[in-house]
Amino acid sequence: MRAVLEDRRWAAAVRVEELEVELVRLQTDLADAEEVLRRRVIGLEQYLEALAEDEAPAVVAVGSSRKRPTGPRRAVPHRENAAGVEDLSVDYQALMAAALDAGADGLGARRAAVVLGWDSASVSRVEGARARLKRLVERGWLVEEKPGQFMLSAREQDAPDIGRPDGGS
Repeated sequence: MRAVLEDRRWAAAVRVEELEVELVRLQTDLADAEEVLRRRVIGLEQYLEALAEDEAPAVVAVGSSRKRPTGPRRAVPHRENAAGVEDLSVDYQALMAAALDAGADGLGARRAAVVLGWDSASVSRVEGARARLKRLVERGWLVEEKPGQFMLSAREQDAPDIGRPDGGS
């Protein structure tokens, strides 16, 4: 009887080792697949942004020298070319409001994913949120004073209606 139990224990230990090796392989494959997905999400966002910039005709208002795009607002306009946060898409407006609420602590990518309604446990979603925050930095809407901490610039913090449809109340 003892020999049978030892054989079963040994067989179970071998199976555990095999499954551990398989788990490591699957975790590596999953990490690779998430990285590919993250890059494709960012690439798609950049493509849609470029497409929106190319297709959006510029309209000049009477008595105004500033051009405002019409049509889909997928692209993030440069801060100096925008009247305010209302020129941003709804997702970017939500990120601006969250950055305002975060104050001096700054808004991180994981929290930004939550603000966007995405799964913050998903690496690709967090990286997608980080890409959006970086885009806001590139276009002058946010600053990244500490790595990974995005906040409103001093100029934006002084404006009372940033990110709030009710004027900041």
